[in-house]
Amino acid sequence: MNLSSLNKLPQALAAAALLALAGPALADINVGVTVSATGPAASLGIPEKNTVTLMPTTIAGQKVNYIVLDDASDTTKAVANTRRLITEDKVDIVLGSTTTPNSLAMIDVVAEAQVPMISMAASARIVEPQDAKKRWVFKTPQNDIMMSLAIASHMADHGIKTVAFIGFADAYGEGWYQEFGKAAGLKGLQVVANERYNRTDTSVTAQVLKLVGAHADAVLIAGSGTPAALPQAGLVERGYTGKVYQTHGVANNDFLRVGGKNVEGTFLPSGPVLVADQLPANHPARKSALEYVAKYEAAFGKGSVSTFGAHAWDAGLLMSAAVPVALKKGQPGTPAFRAALRDALEQVKELAGAHGIFNMSPADHLGLDQRARVLVKIDKGAWKYQP
Repeated sequence: MNLSSLNKLPQALAAAALLALAGPALADINVGVTVSATGPAASLGIPEKNTVTLMPTTIAGQKVNYIVLDDASDTTKAVANTRRLITEDKVDIVLGSTTTPNSLAMIDVVAEAQVPMISMAASARIVEPQDAKKRWVFKTPQNDIMMSLAIASHMADHGIKTVAFIGFADAYGEGWYQEFGKAAGLKGLQVVANERYNRTDTSVTAQVLKLVGAHADAVLIAGSGTPAALPQAGLVERGYTGKVYQTHGVANNDFLRVGGKNVEGTFLPSGPVLVADQLPANHPARKSALEYVAKYEAAFGKGSVSTFGAHAWDAGLLMSAAVPVALKKGQPGTPAFRAALRDALEQVKELAGAHGIFNMSPADHLGLDQRARVLVKIDKGAWKYQP
C-alpha cells in the first residue's frame, strides 16, 4: 500500500493503515526491584531504594518503569515479591535483593521464569558455580574471597598470627567463614574460634566470652549493617585489646552512628566509592565513584552516600548497558527480550561503575577484579583510606 491509495480510504481505515506502515510500537521496559527497606538490613536497603530514583527513565529511547517493593529483610517476602513482579507486573528484569539469604532464595523463581536478575548482595554463592539456574543471575558487590584476601593480607602484614571469627548464623556468615578460611591459609593465619549469632539478637555475651577466651591477635566480625556493631560492643566491654576487622557489609554511616566509640580503629575492606574523594587521581574507579557520590548527595544530602546504594547504581549501569543490545533482538515484555537482555549482560566489558570496572563473561557474572576494593580504617568516626 502507498500514500496515494491511502487517500482513497475512509479516514479511520487510513489511520489504521498508517499505524501498520509505521510498524509495531515497542512496549515499556518494566524493571522489578525488591530491597530490604525495613527490618535488620534496612540500613543497606534504604540507600538502594533511594538510588533507584536516580536511575534513567528512558534507555535507548524506550520508557523505563520501576516497580519497587520492600521485602522487610525476609526471605519468604523476597520470594513473594519476585513472583509478583514477574507474574503480575510482567517485569523484564529483577534488581535485588539486598541480602545474601534473600537473593539465594530468589534464584529458583527467576530461573524458572527465565527473567534476568542482578543481585545487590555479596556472597559468591549467588552466582557460583554457574549452572542452568544461575546463568540468569548476576551481582554487583565484590565477592567474599576478594575482600577476605584484603583482610588476611593486612593482618599478615601487621604481624597477626591468630584470628577469632564471629559471623551471622546464615548464608552470609557461613560464606565469609569459608572464604576467609581459604585466605587465612594462604597468609599463614590460624583461626582459633568460630562463633555465630542472629541478625535480630540483642545480646552476644556468650559468644564474646569465647572470643576473648581464645586470646586471638585479632577478631573478624562477619556481619552487615547495624547488627554487626553488637559483637564489637561486647568485645570493648570485655576489655579486648586486639585488632578488630569488619567486612564490607558495614560500610555505611548508620554503622558508624550505632557503633560510636566502640568501632574506632576498626579495619575493613570496601568498595572504592566509600572513600572516593581520598583515592589517588589515577585510581580507575575514582571518576565513576565520584559521579555517583555527587548525584546521590545532590538528592539526599551531603554525607548520605553509602556503598550499598552504589551496588544498586552499578546494577542500573549494567542494565543500561545491556538494554540497547537486547532491543535489537526482542521487544520488551517478551521472552525473546528477556533472553537477549541476559545474553547482553554477560557480554558487558570495561564498564566503569561506582565500585570498579565490570567485565562480565559466561563464567563470571560479577566481573570485578582487585581494582574494586580498598582497605579502610574507622578514624575519629570517619572512613579513612589506607594506601
